[in-house]
Amino acid sequence: MSEAVDAIPAAAAPRAAAGRRFAIGETQVAGLLIAAVAAVLVLIIALPLWALLSKSLQSVDGRFVGLQNFVTYASTPTLMASLVNSVWVAGLATAIVIPIAFVYAYALTRSRMPLKGLFTAAALLPIFAPSLLSALALIYLFGNQGMLRSWMMGNSLYGPIGIVAAEALYAFPHALLIITTALSLSDGRLREAADAMGTTRRRIFWTITLPGARYGLVSAAFVVFTLVITDFGIPKVIGGQFDVLATDAYRQVVGQQNFPMGAVVGIVLLLPAVAAFFVDRRAQKRQTALLSARAVPYEPKPDRQRDAALFAFSCLVAVAIVATYGVAAWGSFVRYWPYNLSLTLANYDFAEVEPTGWGGYFNSLKLAALTAVLGTTLVFVGAYLIEKIKPYRALRGFAHFLAMLPMAVPGLVLGLGYVFFFNASWNPLNVFYGTLTVLVINTVAHYYTVAHITALTSLKQLDHEFEAVSASLKRPFWTLFGRVTAPICAPTILDIAVYMFVNAMTTVSAVIFLYGADTKLASISIVHMDEAGAVASAAAMGTVIMATAIGVKALHVALTALVFGRLQRWRRR
Repeated sequence: MSEAVDAIPAAAAPRAAAGRRFAIGETQVAGLLIAAVAAVLVLIIALPLWALLSKSLQSVDGRFVGLQNFVTYASTPTLMASLVNSVWVAGLATAIVIPIAFVYAYALTRSRMPLKGLFTAAALLPIFAPSLLSALALIYLFGNQGMLRSWMMGNSLYGPIGIVAAEALYAFPHALLIITTALSLSDGRLREAADAMGTTRRRIFWTITLPGARYGLVSAAFVVFTLVITDFGIPKVIGGQFDVLATDAYRQVVGQQNFPMGAVVGIVLLLPAVAAFFVDRRAQKRQTALLSARAVPYEPKPDRQRDAALFAFSCLVAVAIVATYGVAAWGSFVRYWPYNLSLTLANYDFAEVEPTGWGGYFNSLKLAALTAVLGTTLVFVGAYLIEKIKPYRALRGFAHFLAMLPMAVPGLVLGLGYVFFFNASWNPLNVFYGTLTVLVINTVAHYYTVAHITALTSLKQLDHEFEAVSASLKRPFWTLFGRVTAPICAPTILDIAVYMFVNAMTTVSAVIFLYGADTKLASISIVHMDEAGAVASAAAMGTVIMATAIGVKALHVALTALVFGRLQRWRRR
């Protein structure tokens, strides 16, 4: 490859790099591929959301009633109470998570404390487990038969207390990742200048550290708020009689078969997520403006007192997270909690408490594998066409808009849209409703945006010199894609595949309405086992999911090192 680059005439390379010119046939192929990607995104994202909106404007018998359903919703005290409950719980969980995540991220980025890698791994543990597992763990600890029930001081875990605590555990790593990135991107020269001027640490924190990370804090706050207000699993397991929007939507659709009112609840759930999305986009743009090409990373200096305090705080948080999930794993092996703590594998005989037995777990493996393969292919090819193909600017812009849309759509809302679209009698695709196919499509759509942004970021880092080489050698863009772009971006492709796999294993909200008798997933089995009172078996299934996700991530780390080593050797040739 390097020989080909050296062979480009000096005058030809700049012209080729300035813009990739396609032959007539090549341009047509590019247009067809971009149109195909846009059509797929319309099918799996736009049309289900349109179906949701349409259903909210219809009566139960399908007549158009306009905004009457929204008026009915607003005039129903129990439904409005669920809205207030959801906002209150989400706000309180956000207020708890953000300060703790900030201090934890500060410890990871602004201190010289030891074992940072271990603390990072401990904090990210909830990402590899279904949200329901945190609720089950808290039941073992603080439930009616919990080890630490006395700590509740007479209060019940089942309700807002349990929801807030479990959601805080579940949302913590998401906030931590965002805030850690914000603190890592700050310009170290500002801190060095402040130190040189003799500025106090408190003043440095309030005038440099906090302002530099404030947009990351805003983004993390909206992410946590959206995660909590739209989560279904935790309120279903530990919410008791405390109603929230997510459980209301489930009750309206599954329990009462009132699809229009379920659609209305979905639209109400969509509003805070959309607002959070636009605020987050604006915050990120302003954050970018604070950085410059001359910025240098901040390297903290040793400070025994500060490092000791942050180490102690990080230990408390990390132990709380690991111990909580550890109790859930331990409880899955206990014969009869808390009266007989002898260990047994009987709780892993899922056929005793769940008709599908281990079938749900194997269905989840199939879903995760298909989502990883098909989703990664669609995402990376689509991102390449949007980023690297210059013709059809309007069509590429439309495809990019559709790719970004799922970020503003909660999984539960997207799942409702799939119910109304793929289950419609007029839709020839309704034959796929309840099958693994629609579950795969829904999961790919649900997690599309983050994977798309990851692929775009990797592609933007590729030098235009590759396009110059391809143009000078008169090779079509698909040759460049197959021989150069994909091999170079192999680590990113692997990252996207693992991201898709892990999320497909742990998803609950997006698929709760879509499974069939033969396609029940492991996360859905947890809900049903908990409803049947088989908490230990539910914890066992959650533990199996978590162990699988962690194992895949460990394999990913090993493969990344292998791919990176081979890529380095390929570049040196």
